[in-house]
Amino acid sequence: MIEITSERLRLIPLDNDLLNLWSLQGRKAMIEQLRLQPSEWLMSDFDREETEDALQNFWLPMTEQNPTDFFWYTNWEIVLDAENTSIGGIGFAGFPDQDGVTMVGYFIDGKHREKGYATEALTCLIDWAKLEPSLKTIIADTPFFNFPSQNVLKKAGFKEFSISETEHINQKIQLKNWKLRIR
Repeated sequence: MIEITSERLRLIPLDNDLLNLWSLQGRKAMIEQLRLQPSEWLMSDFDREETEDALQNFWLPMTEQNPTDFFWYTNWEIVLDAENTSIGGIGFAGFPDQDGVTMVGYFIDGKHREKGYATEALTCLIDWAKLEPSLKTIIADTPFFNFPSQNVLKKAGFKEFSISETEHINQKIQLKNWKLRIR
């Protein structure tokens, strides 16, 4: 199994089998399969709904369709190495498109926020992604008032480039749009 590491973290990409285990038997069964210490993420209803939507409507179908490049279409578990426990997830919205662009998203368990883990995980995943020669730009969106997430992006070198609005799980949300030029 592939994983990438940073000073305090391990990032483990979930293949289709692990995602199916999560979907059918729950996160606990998947965590046991990964031999991680049990943990329950502290998350808002919005984050829980977003994660479930990503699992069912993106990660599962896309990792099944892209078994060799699944790394670009899945959740990477963010594991706090010292505790061998999952503290969140991070991942891309697919292999870079014809313009060399992909999108990144991340979540950190509420019990582990404001400790630099999101920035460390994001930087680690970006360093891995830079090995792909077609990658030119990584984009990200944050809710307008999610200042902690915006600070993570700023620390990783992203620049705000626009504001947009989207409907997400029956809510209109104003977003700040960010980009990081790789090449």
